[in-house]
Amino acid sequence: MSLKIVVLAKQVPDTRNVGKDAMTAEGTVNRAALPAIFNPEDLNALEQALRLKDEHPGSKITILTMGLPRAAEVIREGLYRGADTGIVLTDRALGGADTLATSYSLAAAVRHLKDFDIIIGGRQAIDGDTAQVGPQIAEKLGLPQVTYAEEITVKDGKATIKRRIEKGSETVEAPLPLVVTVNGSAAPCRPRNARLIQKFKYAVTPSEKAALTEEQAARLVGRDYLNLMEWSAADVEADPAQIGLNGSPTKVKTIVNVVFTAKESKQLDGADEAGIEELVKELIANHTIG
Repeated sequence: MSLKIVVLAKQVPDTRNVGKDAMTAEGTVNRAALPAIFNPEDLNALEQALRLKDEHPGSKITILTMGLPRAAEVIREGLYRGADTGIVLTDRALGGADTLATSYSLAAAVRHLKDFDIIIGGRQAIDGDTAQVGPQIAEKLGLPQVTYAEEITVKDGKATIKRRIEKGSETVEAPLPLVVTVNGSAAPCRPRNARLIQKFKYAVTPSEKAALTEEQAARLVGRDYLNLMEWSAADVEADPAQIGLNGSPTKVKTIVNVVFTAKESKQLDGADEAGIEELVKELIANHTIG
């Protein structure tokens, strides 16, 4: 049984390695100062999709991402690892979306795809840490959902999923089609494949193609697999009242930019047990730990 798999992926600022320039004066993320990366748990999700493709010959993986046109880089990263194609959902009207508007937009894009068996995404994105978008998409599409997944297998129209819980793991079954969000404790994504890099390194969206020189555009002739899809809000028939800022009930009232700086330091010898004990007591008293 071949599968039609949709992988939800997001290009995010790398908030794992922040410095003093990571925030703007307004208290928002300074995206220009942070490198853009493939959201880590979405890579875990991609690996699960690739494993399903390995187990079910003839399966196809489509990466769906929403963001600026430059988010096409996420799709290329997926192609280098074994995905088949990708779609960038991009439109000025989609900007400023909270999780509700984001899930509505992505659900509209999935409906526009029409034919799919399983939707797989990361548990959450590191630039928001809400873990809301995947479950909201499932609700909007009326599909069953399984969260915190670590392993996925499919047989006879059903998915068997091992999922992480607080004190261990559990295995559940759900009928296809369904939405699965993958935990960071799942298997890491396989590395780029050199052959696939050579095959897809010139893959572009229509926006990127418009900026190519004649010589660069000539590389695409006769290579349809290098043409990535780019959809607007109108293409997926999204309701303007439910996307972007218009569809986002979450309103930021106050932003507090907290910057931690070291005002003093202490050095303790490893053998100074009394000093270490006093330091721990001080940290607990100051609510730094505990």
